[in-house]
This record gives sequence, structure tokens and C-alpha cells, in this order.
Amino acid sequence: MGGRASVMLVGGGPAALARVFALADRCEQLWSRFLPDSDVTRLNWAEGRAIEVDPLTVRLIIAMTEAAALTSGDYDPTLLPDLVAAGYAASVLTPDRITTLPASARAPGNLRGIVIDGSTIRMPLGTTIDPGGIGKGLAADIVCEDALAGGAWGALAEIGGDIVVAGQAPDDVAWRLGIENPLRFAENAIDTAPERSAIVRLASGALVTSSQRKRRWSTAQGDRHHLISPRTHLSALTRIQTVSVIAATGARAESLTKPGFLRDTTEYLAWLPTVGAAGLVIDDTGTLTSSANWKNYS
Repeated sequence: MGGRASVMLVGGGPAALARVFALADRCEQLWSRFLPDSDVTRLNWAEGRAIEVDPLTVRLIIAMTEAAALTSGDYDPTLLPDLVAAGYAASVLTPDRITTLPASARAPGNLRGIVIDGSTIRMPLGTTIDPGGIGKGLAADIVCEDALAGGAWGALAEIGGDIVVAGQAPDDVAWRLGIENPLRFAENAIDTAPERSAIVRLASGALVTSSQRKRRWSTAQGDRHHLISPRTHLSALTRIQTVSVIAATGARAESLTKPGFLRDTTEYLAWLPTVGAAGLVIDDTGTLTSSANWKNYS
């Protein structure tokens, strides 16, 4: 999925760490759009045929459909052709790995038309999917679940910047998590710019930060980033630099960040608590704006 991973366990030894890292790698091998034999690539090239996939991939597809419904389509994993057309075809970590799509691929695809029958998935002709952010959040959820099931007292999994915590924290109270200052490495950043914009304490659940500054590239038409608007099919034009969301799971938190780049900030932050989440938005001046319930975690 094009990101790095780290795991911290409370009450788990080297064998437990090795097991959960192997599970994270399994998710990568199944879900990466940059790998030619992953479940996701096989589905993207199925062109309407039913494909047998791993149960973890079934869980991914279910998470995608739930996220699209939750966000009224602001999260749309079928915009992969737009993302590739915008210039994000190669993996950031391994640029020799390239996303390829069939000629039939269209954006948007028909997410509601995906049929799941046990471990078999059929996607409508022309529909392709990008696990992108939600795959990272879901993988972190799965790693923490497995760690606790394997006997660890507590677990923290960070996959591509999506953080999930579960069980006992190191101090027996809550995990202390930082949110990176998105302007720290800007061209005009001052040396005294803080490394972190905020610190939160989270007993369980997820903290996910999405940023338009992480995956950027230049084109003849100007700078582009990986956050594609379902309305314009181009990189979202917004002053918002990062959106951080706290929610019950990594998959849910990840999906809830996307509307923060597309909606009015005041309305978005008022909406988050109604879906069981809290949010923090940082704009291009470094101004922080949060939902009313964010203070519960600071």
C-alpha cells in the first residue's frame, strides 16, 4: 500500500512481534495496487469476472462499501483511474512498481454493484479499486486484534501514518500520540516551527491523519496530490493541509478524513461527533480548528 509500519506491544515478546509484522506484510501482499499478483490487482483486471480472494480482502471490500455509505460518497475507492491519470501510478517507496489498469477502467466505478459471495468477489466491468488509506487503517485494526488475541496486553500499530491502539497502554491509562506539523518542512518554514501540532491521549481506537503534503508531484498543469475529489476527478483544491480524525477503528477514522478536504470546515467538524468521531483540521496558515469533542482527547 506504499507505506511503512511500526508496532509496539505491551506484554508481548519477539515471537509476537514477528507474527504481527508477518500479518501486516500479508495485508500488503494482498491489497497493494502496485503488486501484479495481489488480490486487488487481480480484481482490477478481472473485467467483470468472479475472483476467489483471501478472507482479508473480503473484509477490505466490505470496509470500502461501508465507508462510502458513511461519507455519502466523499470517500470513493473507485477513482483509481483518476489517480493514475493525475500522475500517481508508481509506488513512492519502490518506484519500479507501477499500477496498471485495463482499458475498460472508468472513474467513478460502480461500488454498489460489487457482489460478494463467500470468498468470491465480482466487480462490474470498468470498476477498479484503490485500497489506499482505508487499507492502512484496516491493516492496523487487524494487527492490533491479532496481537491481543495472541496474548499481548496492549498494542499500537502505525501503518502509513494510521495509528490504532488497543488494550493496556504503557502507563496503564492512555497512549500519547503526536500529530505532525504539516508546515514544518515547507519552503518558508522557520527553524523554530514545532515538530508536532498537537498531542492527544487515546485509551483505545484510532488516530488517523491524512495530508495533501505527503504525496505531491509536479505536472505541466501545476502541483498535484493524491486526494482526488469525486466531484472534479482532480486533486482537491483546498487550503486544508491535514485532517486528523479520532474514531473507534482505523478503517472508520481513515474514511472520515476525506470529507475534511471536500466540505466546509465548520460543517465538517460539526458533523464528525454525530458519527462518533472527533477531528482536527490544519490549514495553509497553520491554523488549527477542531470539533467540540476534540478536547476530550487533549
